[in-house]
Amino acid sequence: MKISVDYLRCEGHGMCAEQAPAVFELDDAGELTYRFEGGDVPEEHVSAARAAISSCPVAILREQS
Repeated sequence: MKISVDYLRCEGHGMCAEQAPAVFELDDAGELTYRFEGGDVPEEHVSAARAAISSCPVAILREQS
């Protein structure tokens, strides 16, 4: 599973990091870090990653086919 992230629209709510801390993190400046940029989310984190996608209040996260 791959995820696309629209960093320019991210408002730093941190819901994704709460749902999937192994996949997403907000740095001290509130900037989003996606730990698997350019690669696949490991299978053990897919469920949490999908929960994070669903939880984003501004819908900046999308699962890619």
